[in-house]
Amino acid sequence: MATTVDPRPTITAALVRRLVDTQFPEWAGLPLTLLEPAGSDHVIYRLGEQLTVRLPRHAGAIGQAAKELRWLPRLAPHLPLAIPSPVAVGEPGFGYPWRWAVSRWLEGEVATVEALADSSAAAVQLAEFLVALQRYTPDGVRALRSRDGLTGQSLESRDRSTRDAIAKVGDVFDITAMTDLWDTALKTPGWDRPPVWFHGDFHTGNLLTLDGRLHAVIDFGGLGIGDPACDLTIAYTLMSAGSRAAFRAALGVDDATWMRGRGWALTTGLNAYTSYAAVNPVIATQTSRQINEALIG
Repeated sequence: MATTVDPRPTITAALVRRLVDTQFPEWAGLPLTLLEPAGSDHVIYRLGEQLTVRLPRHAGAIGQAAKELRWLPRLAPHLPLAIPSPVAVGEPGFGYPWRWAVSRWLEGEVATVEALADSSAAAVQLAEFLVALQRYTPDGVRALRSRDGLTGQSLESRDRSTRDAIAKVGDVFDITAMTDLWDTALKTPGWDRPPVWFHGDFHTGNLLTLDGRLHAVIDFGGLGIGDPACDLTIAYTLMSAGSRAAFRAALGVDDATWMRGRGWALTTGLNAYTSYAAVNPVIATQTSRQINEALIG
């Protein structure tokens, strides 16, 4: 009889300890410290002073470890901000069903709206990061998309879920404005240039600051090649109107790409709001801001 895998395996410090000690004995005994709050995709432990261990929480995140191990070392020399440096991929074991990752520890604090929203300098830094990312063009870039799981989603694929979410939150946000924005984003011409790299989850929670300045970009699980509009979400999770204008100018974004970016900010904000706002006041505040800023433009 075939066995089924729990889609949300229980991940404990004892499990992580056994996985690390048996597969990487050189790190056996290094202290493990759970990092909270972690993201929705991974449970993260700090391992000693120099390493982190990331274990997928669900099946949708299981390809990220191998993808990051392959591509982040190639991308890092071309980027103006630090990014994770993967050092190993662990295998399933002790009832845990998926591959998992070990990376170098990156110092820093998660970026906040309070600190950086009005900083045009930070906005330009982020634009420069995206420009550098998009310029990296390995050989056979088009073939890589499907072969290496780098295709990404489209706005169209999120249409039904986004309209369902709009209907659910019509008593909180302007339902007419959300519908108009979403309709316009879907009707906007798509990316008609050669495919470029995108981060895929470029929002405030995946930026680190050090001594008050942008230092690193983390969590490249959504890394892909295609339309970079999804990365414009950062303009609505972090920036104010003034810094957003500086960001757009430095990035040199055309009107169609900018509109699709607003669509991405709306759909991802709605998804997070409907999933977590009722149980997490911090996410409720963050995603409310994201949705309202996207409606402003």
